[in-house]
Formats: sequence, structure tokens, C-alpha cells
Amino acid sequence: MYVKLVAVNDHWARNGMENQVTDSGSRYFGGVADPENGIPWPSHGGTPMVMALWAAALINKDSVYYHDQQLLSRLALGAKFMLRFQHGDGTISPGWTNMHSPPDTAFVVVGLAQVYQLLTAHDWEPLRDAAADIRLFLERAIPALLTGGCHTPNHRWVLVAALGFMFRLTGRPELRERAREWLAEGMDNTEDGEWTERSNGIYNGVSDIMLVHAADLFDLPELLEPVRRNLRMMAYLVHPDGEVVTDYSGRQDFGHRYDMSSYFLVCRRLAHRDRDPLFAALAKLAGEALDHPGWLPNNALLGFLLHPELREEAVEPGELPDRYRVVINGNFPRERYLSGMEAAGHGGRIYHSKLHPEFGAPVARQRDGSTSVTVMTETNSFFALRHGAARLLAVQIGTSFEPGYVKMERLTPTERGYRLSASEAKGYYGPVPAVSLPETASGPVSPWYLLPHHLRVVTHLQHHRVEVELTESEEGWKLRVHCAVPDPILTQIQFVFGKEGAFDGDGLAPAEPEAWFWKEGTVRYTSGGDWLELDGGAHAHWAKAIQGTSFPGGCRTLVVNLTTPYDRTFDIRLSPRDANAAEAGSHSSEETGR
Repeated sequence: MYVKLVAVNDHWARNGMENQVTDSGSRYFGGVADPENGIPWPSHGGTPMVMALWAAALINKDSVYYHDQQLLSRLALGAKFMLRFQHGDGTISPGWTNMHSPPDTAFVVVGLAQVYQLLTAHDWEPLRDAAADIRLFLERAIPALLTGGCHTPNHRWVLVAALGFMFRLTGRPELRERAREWLAEGMDNTEDGEWTERSNGIYNGVSDIMLVHAADLFDLPELLEPVRRNLRMMAYLVHPDGEVVTDYSGRQDFGHRYDMSSYFLVCRRLAHRDRDPLFAALAKLAGEALDHPGWLPNNALLGFLLHPELREEAVEPGELPDRYRVVINGNFPRERYLSGMEAAGHGGRIYHSKLHPEFGAPVARQRDGSTSVTVMTETNSFFALRHGAARLLAVQIGTSFEPGYVKMERLTPTERGYRLSASEAKGYYGPVPAVSLPETASGPVSPWYLLPHHLRVVTHLQHHRVEVELTESEEGWKLRVHCAVPDPILTQIQFVFGKEGAFDGDGLAPAEPEAWFWKEGTVRYTSGGDWLELDGGAHAHWAKAIQGTSFPGGCRTLVVNLTTPYDRTFDIRLSPRDANAAEAGSHSSEETGR
């Protein structure tokens, strides 16, 4: 793995040189242009990320750039760029989102502190100037770390890790005290290992590696427990092709392709620490997918160079489960925690972030060789199915009741599948009691926004309940959707497939580009040599889309239009499995209520 990392690092180090701004008259002189927008940024995915690649190459005898004078000059220019783009308060601004950002600065500090450690440990005098500039950047960032706040849950652990690196560098006790203030908020991680943001593609891994750093820097081994839980959970959140399950993420990885590569370093670190074959197996899977050393705080080659023991296998990798049925967060007392939200005093409002009330919602995962199933709550889609190359990415129910997508609230395993349900309520609101009216109500103008709307009495409260039954059959799955509301409510069920496949069926009519009304009959979706065949189409109304819903781009969508009341069953049949998939494998997990 080390040999691969060195080669990959050299490739991207060269790419960074090609994208560095070398025009001394440019405001971005020394920065490395972002390949998407052409602007060099001082953020952890920008210029300092590339500086880490260069540093790892310069001090490593196995790199083709070992002690390369041209690369050294590029590193020095990058360090000067970072000093110019550091604000007077010690922060940096990524530019596209957060201005004067303490957490984005912390991301950079975590990475550049490791770069500084690497450079100063290497006995080569020409490195000293670049290292001195990096240290200056780090020291200038300390005020922002001591006073700065965050937006999102994972930002807290990034800040803690940054504070830890600066505490080790300077010994200033106030850095440790600030870290203790963040840690006093407690870990936002369920018994089954899920973090608040449910972001398997990005931010779960961020929290993991940051707490590994913090555990080392502050000698707090207990911080590794939620990391271990998260990694054990991730063993059940990988599709057969190595893609990570992102169908229910609460962040920007939602519905996008990610692999396990960002988990490589943390898995390798814990495999060595714990001698755990499962962590070693996850590290192996992540390493196979890795084609970049990683963004700045999570650079795998930096980890190998700073911890040389990682070059050797600490334990023989185990086998990852590929036949299992588990429910993640099945026993998490989510409703008890939600019931305390009112007492928290924030009134349900949070600025520049989200409260993430979906935290801890149950998710069911099933694997049977090349077939992978996800059943979800508290997200727009409740069902996803991968069968070889055939990808049913989402099944979504939209209605005009709220309007928008119905998010399933409850998930109950059955002998052969799952029951899900969602309940919505919508009413009307009476006049504000006279004694509670503001002075503006009797003035020449009474703005709507000044009225105490929370004091209005609810009238004519209406309810909408949707129930779903998913049952595994010999041929695939049966999906029953049921709603007993007697009045006609426009309903639309969307079956979202990967764009790489094609539909074949007589009951299809164009709705929108890459979306078709499925009016009746059987439809087969084929991708590669695999297919999914569905029965149960309907067309009870003409609406192309319901307010609050949309057809996802880059996909192919079947649209079934219903009106309440309805009781509809869809059969989903899978193409025959190969002989290997049909056999009972040895890497299995029994049904469990995790």
C-alpha cells in the first residue's frame, strides 16, 4: 500500500505544480488553481492540500521529487500565498461559502501542523524557510481557534483536533481548555455508530479522523469509542461495487457516488491500535479505492510518513460481510430525545446550520452477494435497490397534502421485510386572542409578521397517513403502498433509476426529459447484463410533478400517478443471479436489531 501511496502522491504533486499560479503579478501568485473554478483557495481542499502533497514528496527518498529544488520553490510560494490570504484575525475564507471561518481555518491547521512536523523532522536545511512560514501561519491562527465558533456538528471535532495540534506545538494551556469546552458538549454518536449528519460519504469520516487526532494529542483514548462504532457500522453501508450508501445523507454527499477511500487512514490507524481484522479489512477496501492521498487533514501518505509502523500490516484483514440483514439504530430511543427539544429553548431555530432531528432514525440494510437493499426513514426516499449493474436509486412518494415528499417516520422489521409509516397533520388557525394582540394591530398598518402566530388556535386539523409494506419474495420484492384518506389527494410515486440503464415497456409515456409516466403494464430496466422488472403502473391524474417535488438530474424516473384512497402493490423482479451469488457465503451476519 505504501508503494501505491507514493506513486499516487507523486502524480498529484505534479498535477499541483501544473496548476500553480506562477505569475508574480497575479493576486493569486503561489496559489494552486481549483480545477472546477480556476481560483486558488486557501482552504483544506485547495492550496494547502497540494502543499501537503509536495511536502510528502520532498522529504521521502522513495519519491521521484525527493529534494527537488523546483518543487521546494513551489512549496515556498504556496506558504507565502497562505500568509497573504490569512486574515488579520487568523482565519481564512474559502470564498465560495464561509468567510473568516474558524472551522475552515481549523481544517487547514490540522493538516499544516502535520506538514510542519514532517518538514522540521527532516534534516535538510533548504526546507527551513518554508517551514518557518508554515509555523507563522499556524501561530497566527491561534486567536481564531481560541475564540471561534462553528456551524455544523463535525466542526466541533475539527476545532478540537486543531486546538490539540497547536497545544502540542506551543504548550499553551488555554488551547487545551478551549478543547475541553467543545468536548464537554458530548459525543453526537448513537450506540450503532451513526453521527448527527448521517453523511457516510464525507462527514462521518471527518469526525472519525479528527477524534483519532484529538485522542492522541490530548491523551483521551475514550474519544476513540464513537470512531470504532462508526467504522463497525460502515461495514454494512457499502454496496457490492464498493460504493458507499449515501441515499439518506443529511449533507451534500446525498445521492452522490463516494467510495471508502476517505476512511483509509482512520481504518489503518485503528487496525494497528486494536489489532482488529475488521478494521484491517475496511482499510484494505478503502486502499483499493484510493486514487488520491486525501484532503489536507486526512492525507494518507502524511499518516504513513509520520507513523512509519502503518506501512506494515498489523493484523491479517478479515472478511467483510456480504450477506446480512441489519437495522441500524433499531433500538435508539430517538423519540425520547426528540421529546426534549422544546426544553432546549431554541424554539426549533438554528442559524446557518440544521438541527438534524433525523439523527438516529432507523435504516435497514440487506446484502445478498451482488444485491444490495437500503430501507430508510426521515428522508425523501424510503427504498433503494442495487442488483449487479441495475440501480434503483430511490422510491419516493410525493403528495399535494403538505405538499412535497412524504418522509417515513417508523420502520418495523417483519419476518420477510419491513413496514414503514408516516403521518402528517395540517390545519387552519383562528384569530389571535384580543388580549395578545400587539399595539400595531390597532395602528394604521398591522404587519402580518408582527402578529403572535403561535397563539392562534388550530381548527379543522386534517391527517394524512401513508403505510408501506416491503416484502422479500422469491423473485425480488413486493412493495405495497396504502393510504385510506377518502378525499382525492394528488399522489405521485417516483421510481428513480441510474441513467446508465434503459426502460422497455408498452405502458410508458413521456413526462419530462428522462422521466416517463408509467401508466400500466410491465416495465423492465436493464443495465449491463442485469435487469429489474416492475409491475403495477397507474395514471389516475395528469400532473407531471407535484409542488415540492422534482425529478433528480442525471437519472431516469418512472412516474406513477395515484389519488387517495389507494392500495397499490408493485412487484419488483430481479434478473437471475449467478451461481456464486446463489450460494450461501461465509461472510454473513444474522438478522439483528443493531
